[in-house]
Amino acid sequence: MISILLADDHLLVRQGLRVLLSTQSDFKIVDEAADGREALEKAERHRPNVLVVDLAMPGLDGLEVTRLVTQRQPDTRVVVVSMHASEEHVLKALRHGAQGYVLKEASADELTQAIRSVMEGRRYLCSAISERAIDAYVNRTDVQPLDIYETLTTREREVFQLVAEGYTNAEAAERLFISIRTVETHRASVMRKLNLRSQAHLVAYAMRRGMVPEMTH
Repeated sequence: MISILLADDHLLVRQGLRVLLSTQSDFKIVDEAADGREALEKAERHRPNVLVVDLAMPGLDGLEVTRLVTQRQPDTRVVVVSMHASEEHVLKALRHGAQGYVLKEASADELTQAIRSVMEGRRYLCSAISERAIDAYVNRTDVQPLDIYETLTTREREVFQLVAEGYTNAEAAERLFISIRTVETHRASVMRKLNLRSQAHLVAYAMRRGMVPEMTH
């Protein structure tokens, strides 16, 4: 039996995925998560065989969830289900540890095939994404400078995500169970590292990375 955790901030999407995957006799949906931090908590609690996760989620984006889950739980495979079809988004997901990438417009068969493939230790990219294009993108970007965002700590990324979603320092502190002063420190560090001069610049940066969902706080 393949245990699966579903993580997407849209209830209808999660319900659709649950119905779709429940048709497979060897699949078991162990739980659902509506944001990134909940996905991390439930992944640690259930230790699923597969995490099916969206890229754009509140609390913590899907890339960071993927990185932390694969780092902390090597036996949990990650399949990204996203609306983003660009080679850049796919490559970032793979570099963060995802073993599979399926577009939301793909067929149900492709998602089930992706889950089975990653369980067998193989990478799976849906048919709409060209393997050759991915290889070309990898070769092209390998010589590029380090992405500065990758230098942020996990806590800085959590603060960055919440601030980009419109949470105040006090609200972010409450959600992360840290002091307002600590949030302010991390926020200032993020702004300095990413060379961002205002809240508007921070939000724009998050949107360019596909981190901020259409509906924010």
